[in-house]
Amino acid sequence: MFNRPWGLILLTLILCNPAQSEEESHQQRDREFSERMAKTVLVGSFTIDGQKSNTVPKEERYEINSVEKSTGNLWVFTARVKYMKFDATLPIPVPVEWAGDTPVVTLTNARLPGLGDGFSCRVIFYDKRYAGTWQHGTVGGHMFGRIEKQKEKHSGSPDPDGTEGPTE
Repeated sequence: MFNRPWGLILLTLILCNPAQSEEESHQQRDREFSERMAKTVLVGSFTIDGQKSNTVPKEERYEINSVEKSTGNLWVFTARVKYMKFDATLPIPVPVEWAGDTPVVTLTNARLPGLGDGFSCRVIFYDKRYAGTWQHGTVGGHMFGRIEKQKEKHSGSPDPDGTEGPTE
């Protein structure tokens, strides 16, 4: 049988000494997300709402150099953006919410440098995959694919598409 003083001591130790505080847990979660997304490429596909159901999804590719926590729920994704004739590496501040241990990018009618206004998306990142919805003005759809680590670039070698910049 337990002696009362030992039971009280044990209970006090458990209550006053949690293994990890909620703040420490969030800091660890944030650090792991930042490390996991650094030097990655999102390789996948996207659909456009209203297209015929037998239309093959279009390919997409996002090269992410870094993902760093800013303030509050804002994160800065430094990524290469290729959209039509636009091609640049930009720091893009985006809100990230958490669904348990899963990060979710939550852009709503955002302005992206060089691309314009009205960008919205909800994209989740889990394990080595991403998936979500996107909207630009009145056009939207779904996006999904794999998260891969970038391959090291050899000095002076062009990208597979013939331009200089990060490689896949």
